[in-house]
Amino acid sequence: VCNSFFKEPALSLPVEFDDCAGNEDVAFDVSDPSFLVDGDLNLVPRQDVRYSAPVLFVHGVSAHADDIAQVDVTGLPLPSAHALRVSWKMCCMDVFFSKKLGNHIFRLTGPGADQDPKGLFTIDIDTGDVSVSRSLDREAIDSYQLEVSTTDFSGNLIEGPAILMITVMDQNDNRPIFKETRYTGEVLEGSPTGTTVMTMTAFDADDPGTDNAVLRYNIVRQSPDKPSPNMFYIDAERGDIVTVISPTLLDRETLPTTRYELEIVAKDMAGSEVGLTGTATATITITDKNDHAPEFTHPLFEAHVSEGSTGVVVNLTVDDRDDPATGAWRAMYSIISGDPAQRFEIQTNPDNNEGMLSVVKPLDYESTMFHTLYIRVENEDPLVPDVGYGPSSTATVRVTVEDINEGPVFFPDPLVVTRVENIPVGSVVASLSATDPDTLEIQSIRYAVLHDPAGWLSVSPVKGTVNTSASLDRESPYVHDNRYTAVFTATDNGIPPATGTGTLIIHLEDYNDNAPYVVPSVARVCEDAHDMNVAIVGGWDKDLPPNAAPFKIELGKQPGLDKTWKVTRVNSTHSQIMLLHSLKKANYQLPLLITDSGVPPLSNNTEVKVQVCICKKNKMHCSSAHSHSASPLGLLATLLHATVT
Repeated sequence: VCNSFFKEPALSLPVEFDDCAGNEDVAFDVSDPSFLVDGDLNLVPRQDVRYSAPVLFVHGVSAHADDIAQVDVTGLPLPSAHALRVSWKMCCMDVFFSKKLGNHIFRLTGPGADQDPKGLFTIDIDTGDVSVSRSLDREAIDSYQLEVSTTDFSGNLIEGPAILMITVMDQNDNRPIFKETRYTGEVLEGSPTGTTVMTMTAFDADDPGTDNAVLRYNIVRQSPDKPSPNMFYIDAERGDIVTVISPTLLDRETLPTTRYELEIVAKDMAGSEVGLTGTATATITITDKNDHAPEFTHPLFEAHVSEGSTGVVVNLTVDDRDDPATGAWRAMYSIISGDPAQRFEIQTNPDNNEGMLSVVKPLDYESTMFHTLYIRVENEDPLVPDVGYGPSSTATVRVTVEDINEGPVFFPDPLVVTRVENIPVGSVVASLSATDPDTLEIQSIRYAVLHDPAGWLSVSPVKGTVNTSASLDRESPYVHDNRYTAVFTATDNGIPPATGTGTLIIHLEDYNDNAPYVVPSVARVCEDAHDMNVAIVGGWDKDLPPNAAPFKIELGKQPGLDKTWKVTRVNSTHSQIMLLHSLKKANYQLPLLITDSGVPPLSNNTEVKVQVCICKKNKMHCSSAHSHSASPLGLLATLLHATVT
């Protein structure tokens, strides 16, 4: 609109406003009271207007919409006032600073003139009128300090500089903004009326010293609106949301929902009709307290379990109206009586809160056919003071033990006996004993061999007598640590038959049935050795003391051996072989006799191969020919062979 004079109704500007609900009861407010919006939605002057601000604001508000439009006015006449007045977002407004000074010119310096933001303010060099070249934003910069001076045309300072303070006056162009679009809060069920739940806070960028930034809060919607549409109240100035509903009605278990949504509106201008608004949502959760004790769904539970088995036998169900996600709902079960031997245990199923009753020690039908247990259920969290556990928090569990045909039981198991090895075949080793735990029935038992690694044993099917069917050998690889282990079965004639197993361990005592022998079987000596010691040999015996060491090691019975060889005892297990004179390079078989200490003792004729070698530079060159006898005749043959060679 470009007019220097507004004459009613010369100015008529259509205003477009649509609240999507028929525009009923729409109220319009114009920033300049000289204008209004008529019934035909036209912006018109109330009367003849000789001067107007360069910017007009039209505020439209209804029950369904709230909006502001800006109208820019250009071609306005200059004001005649000498004071500088600048409004928010004014354009092309001239201000008069001083009278004309002849041949002097005005200069304007400072931030907003010749410094950043440059060119925002300009000055007429002749008149001194200061103008605003573009819109101002108070929220960006709320004031400017400029300097005005006068100079001659050569730039020489004539007067000044004088300080020019420009204050940008605020207009309500910023809506309140909440820090978050959604707020969450919690309130414990049964809380007293007036309990603070949460605080809503909005921010308005307008001047805090004006009503443009003074906020008022209001709840415009509650969902759901049951049991009351006004369950909560918000403090208009502080934004505190508090409970209005009574503690008895604030019951989580009876409310239609545990979560309520509030639509909160913050309005500036201290809540006046022309104020701008911002909206946020508050979600309030009604949290649980343990005001309901868990209760069994039945006073009596039944369970059936086969004797000898373990595992879960019954699931106990409870009802609890508290929040399943909390310790006020989670159940803890305990057996308060009926289980002195601790054959049962009960644990909580975390998925459904049921109590899983298990047998942890096998039950015996013949001992007890029925077990009656008393179970108590409690919550992880303590109950509130005015609530207690009642009779429904205990239940009875009746467990019926069902009979099965149990296998015979060996006693003792294992059965340990001691026998000497090599006892005659057919000798009695042990008598097995197995009993049938089904004492209420008369059943026969038959025995059999299940595992006999060496095949040494047999058993009488009826009597359970174990006999040897082969010689027992302590030195056998099937014997470990002098023990031989066999497994037997005992089977009853029940329907179906049942079998039990038992172990027989035979501790075998040693018998002197193994002759000793000499180690090592080969010895070497140098032909020209000055030391006539050939080797130290030892005795070895598979038997145990006293059927082994001490050993007696001596030369064989061949005549003349003692002319060349000598055997001297070193200790109870070893002896020294010595040469009495040098021998030529050859291999000699030296007969030895070794005897153990058993009763009666066992002897063994054995030979040690003695290699007489030529030794040069720490190397032994030994003969690969066959061995010669170490007797005098054999030595003579060796000497003749060496002479011929």
